Parts: sequence; structure tokens; C-alpha cells
Amino acid sequence: MNGNGTLGGAVIAVAGAAGPAGRATLLRLAEAGATVIAADADAARLAEAVDAARYAHGGATVTGDTVDLLDLDATRQWADRTEKEFGRIDGLVHLVGGWRGSASFMETDLDDWAFLDKLLIRTVQHTSLAFHDGLLRSPIGRYLLISAAGASKPTAGNAAYAAAKAAAEAWTLALGDAFRKAGGEQGPSAAAVILIVKALVHDAMRAERPNAKFAGFTDVKELAEAIAGVWERPAPEVNGTRLWLTEQP
Repeated sequence: MNGNGTLGGAVIAVAGAAGPAGRATLLRLAEAGATVIAADADAARLAEAVDAARYAHGGATVTGDTVDLLDLDATRQWADRTEKEFGRIDGLVHLVGGWRGSASFMETDLDDWAFLDKLLIRTVQHTSLAFHDGLLRSPIGRYLLISAAGASKPTAGNAAYAAAKAAAEAWTLALGDAFRKAGGEQGPSAAAVILIVKALVHDAMRAERPNAKFAGFTDVKELAEAIAGVWERPAPEVNGTRLWLTEQP
């Protein structure tokens, strides 16, 4: 990593890279000089996101991999392949998202929990286990989870979603404790960090609803800026922390 705060020379993997937040993150990391390894289950949307980042930053290395993050072996192979090809792995940004909810607590459909367990928890488990060793080998390793304020203040109709997000946060904090213990007296060299938003907004949403205020929402470009900024702070300072990008409940 360059001393001026840019990410020149860093190799960063982005899981769930094909959505609006993923696209903004690919653009920001490429702009900062990182080699970006994008992954998503949707091959067509992933290719579009990768091409957009490459076009915006002609000298950047941005590649795409269609990876089934619900398959631990496939996720491990992605991590191993990335480190072998590029010589290092300095970050995993977890942007895999999804939402299911209900009108009331008693109308909660437990099939929603099964869906969210896979999407929001299992993918965190698999990516953290797969990238743990590589991030420890890096002098600037970072694991970033994007979470939601609702995990800290669940509402009746969001029981499944809030519980899944809370579980993902707990798992990420446990990863941070592993990094802390691995660092010993010198402190951790790698960090597990949770970035918390109320919800995300992007230009297409604003175009569809020009009169909406989206109060408390975080623009995907602001999220991408915050993601890149995590590398500018020392690992012991951010490891095992929640960084709030919206008002804390």
C-alpha cells in the first residue's frame, strides 16, 4: 500500500460485486489503484460490472469470477486461486445482500429465514474461512462486512432479516478476535470490520422515485468511499469494530 493512502499494489476481492454497491466499490477500488477480483453468482451482471470498472479506469486490473459462495470448497478455491495468481490477498469485501420481510411478527415465513441464512450468513462463514489465512499473510489484510442498522434494533416484520444480519456481525467479530489473537502483543496486522448502513440508495432509485427523500440512506458511492477508507486506518484501530454510516439507534 502506498504511503499516500491509495491502494496501489493491493489485491482486493469483492463478493457480491454485480449489484449497485458492488459496481460502486469496484470503481472506487480500481480508482485507488487496487487489483480487484470481483465475484458474483450472476455471470452476465458481473461481466457488465467488471467492464464498467475497466472502462472507467483504463490502467486498472479488474477481473471477474463466477463463484458459488454457498459451496465452501468453491470459495476456498477462489481464495487460493486469487492469492496464487496475484501473489497476495489484501482484502475481502462482503457485499452479498438480500431482504425478506413480513407485515407483522406472526406473519413471518420461516422459509425467509432459510433463504437469508444462506445469503447473509453462510456466505460470510465461507468467505471468512476461505480468506482467513491469506489475509493474515498480508500486512494490510481486511475483511469488510456490510451490515444494517436493523440488526441492532429489530422490528416485528424484520425478524428474520435482522437476526441474520446480527448473526453475520457476530461471526465477523469472532473473525476479528482471531486476528487479534494471531497478532499477539504487537496487535493485529489484519482487521475484520463491520460497516453499518440503514439502507442503500443509488442513482437509478432516485430516478424512479424523484420525490423520495431516502432519509438516513447511504449512497453506494459513499459506501465505496468508506470501504476504501478502512485501509487508511491501522488494523488495531478498526479490528472488531462497527463503523456507522448512518445514525446509531
